[in-house]
Amino acid sequence: MKNIYRIVFSLFFLNMSMISFAQEFDASIQFRPRYEYRNGYKELIPDNELPTSFISQRSRLNLNFKHEKLSANIKLQNVRVWGDVKTTTTSDKNGVMLFEAWGQYDFNSNWSARFGRQVISYDNQRILGEIDWAQQGQSHDALVVSYKKNKMKLDIGTALNADAENLYRDLYTTNYKNLQYAWFHTVVKDFQVSLLALNTGFQYEDSVTNELETDYLQTFGTFLKYKKSKFNTDLSFYTQTGKSSSNTVFAYNVDLNMNYNFTAKFSTSLGYEILSGKAQNDSSNKVKSFAPLFGTNHGFNGYMDYFYVGNHKNSVGLQDLYLKLNYTAKNWKFSLIPHVFMTAADVIEPLNVTQTMDSYLGTEIDFTTSYQLHKNVGLTAGYSHMFATKTMEVLKSGNRNNNNNWAWVMLSFNPQILSFSK
Repeated sequence: MKNIYRIVFSLFFLNMSMISFAQEFDASIQFRPRYEYRNGYKELIPDNELPTSFISQRSRLNLNFKHEKLSANIKLQNVRVWGDVKTTTTSDKNGVMLFEAWGQYDFNSNWSARFGRQVISYDNQRILGEIDWAQQGQSHDALVVSYKKNKMKLDIGTALNADAENLYRDLYTTNYKNLQYAWFHTVVKDFQVSLLALNTGFQYEDSVTNELETDYLQTFGTFLKYKKSKFNTDLSFYTQTGKSSSNTVFAYNVDLNMNYNFTAKFSTSLGYEILSGKAQNDSSNKVKSFAPLFGTNHGFNGYMDYFYVGNHKNSVGLQDLYLKLNYTAKNWKFSLIPHVFMTAADVIEPLNVTQTMDSYLGTEIDFTTSYQLHKNVGLTAGYSHMFATKTMEVLKSGNRNNNNNWAWVMLSFNPQILSFSK
């Protein structure tokens, strides 16, 4: 822990010494401990297992400065579980890591370029998002060139990943090997229109030739939003093509969400999403299962993360019919979200492979509440319950008749410790 403090405070005072050269500088910290009780989280709990509980914590130091056409950001963070140490007498095994570290140059009022580790997040974050719910978050080592004019914006980004400064070509499977994308956004009266084209290369070693190969997956589509008075709706449609493990890909995702604000305090949303999948009796070598890739998937398809949060890849897809009820009262916020889950492709009956199972997977109920104790301190809590079917049990194992639930409480402490401008 002493080494962590040395790094944090050295960088902090280094940036403070730059204040005299900067037009704007600010520093803030975040401490975010979260208690979780898991009893069927991500998968149905088996009969021979007991629930677990723990406290995880994110600790961040955020440094920002801007001088004329230059701006920069550094976010240092430590993510750990309380009690997670090497031994009972030594410091945390999880050290300080860079969540963000980027520099930006504004060529003029329209063009700019940002390079380094940065969050790449667009629209409803279904394809590219920060994943802020995860204590570690998500960022990319990338170069992003932006063009802005009036209500139009264009971002063009690229990334190239490696494990180290190697002398010869080596296999990289930690994440994607390379990435290129273009995102266009504009506003026309009450409409917002976004277009995304994303090309992602994943490296692998051919099992026959032992050669290093790279498969490229293309994701492209649109996000549309309409807002007027108390009503707003959004529609997204994405398709995927390319190769995955040398197999041809064709998959799709459609999401429609309609919202209405009855009063300043009460609003409701009704939505439906489908992510294509592949039937279990489909013997073709085509990949038909849509992959949300780098999206903030915890915010979709139920907070218990049964789908697309490190799981449900190359499976039978998903249909999600959901309702959101939101109520705000002074410092309080309440939300109730029931989800009805169905498969998008057939599941085979394990005891009779000639028959398919009911597509209904189950219903999840998510309840969350938050209270703002102070402008920089917030308390959030939630409870979720999964009412699963036999089909879910076949896909996720475990026992659907057990009490499958999840509860959590999180404190967000976000004070600004320094702000300077001249």
